[in-house]
Amino acid sequence: MIRRFVLDVLKPHNPNVIKLSEALSKLEGVDGMNIITYEIDQQVENVKVVIAGNGLNFESVKKILEDLGAAVHSVDEVAAGGKIIEDVKTPQDKLARL
Repeated sequence: MIRRFVLDVLKPHNPNVIKLSEALSKLEGVDGMNIITYEIDQQVENVKVVIAGNGLNFESVKKILEDLGAAVHSVDEVAAGGKIIEDVKTPQDKLARL
């Protein structure tokens, strides 16, 4: 059972993140979500989409995004199972950024 997705998404300016979040939050199994804009260009925006719930369906999420003119650049995190395990920092994480 998928409990959380973190997606890197490229979207047009319209619809705005409010409309995008309203559409995604109506999906079955969605308990909550965040959309964070981290880059704005003349014609598009890059956003991080975090969706949490129970029994999430990636294809349903992707279809809504595509129907609204957005594209999934990458799936940056997936949490599955009985509970969400939060990220734990390790010494390797620091070395990977050098």
